[in-house]
Amino acid sequence: MKYRAYLDIETTGLSRRNSDLTVVGIGLEDGSGIRVVQLLENDIEQRNLFKVLKGVDEIYSYNGRHFDLPFIRAKLGIDLNDYFRHTDLMYDCWRQKLKGGLKVVERLLGIERQLSGVDGYMAVRLWWDYVNNLDEESLQKLLFYNREDVVNLQVLRQKLGVE
Repeated sequence: MKYRAYLDIETTGLSRRNSDLTVVGIGLEDGSGIRVVQLLENDIEQRNLFKVLKGVDEIYSYNGRHFDLPFIRAKLGIDLNDYFRHTDLMYDCWRQKLKGGLKVVERLLGIERQLSGVDGYMAVRLWWDYVNNLDEESLQKLLFYNREDVVNLQVLRQKLGVE
């Protein structure tokens, strides 16, 4: 049985040079469901990332080829493509005429979210609210948002019929 991981990151902006990683969310498929591990702040380092991904056969992402993996390479100095097979589900969506960001595709396929009104821009604001105001509620909302992204990647893969 293939050991799959689903990867989604949160950052302080779009620039790999001027922005930082804030959350690295990884969903590990364990047969009965998905176990989510989230690295943040000082835990975001090569050693911890490899520890979480130990034994993984394939990583799945949405737009990870152009955003998540290059961002991780720029900030942590590792190219996950050198160690893992990677499938960017965005291209599988395009082949099925499903265009747009992850939230748009989720709506088109009827994939539900519990948290509404949060997008990448709001994720940045939630992070800075946590950092600047020590607002634990903002951090929890950011982590919940990232968790839904990660879990929904598994649902998306299944709905697309991607192995």
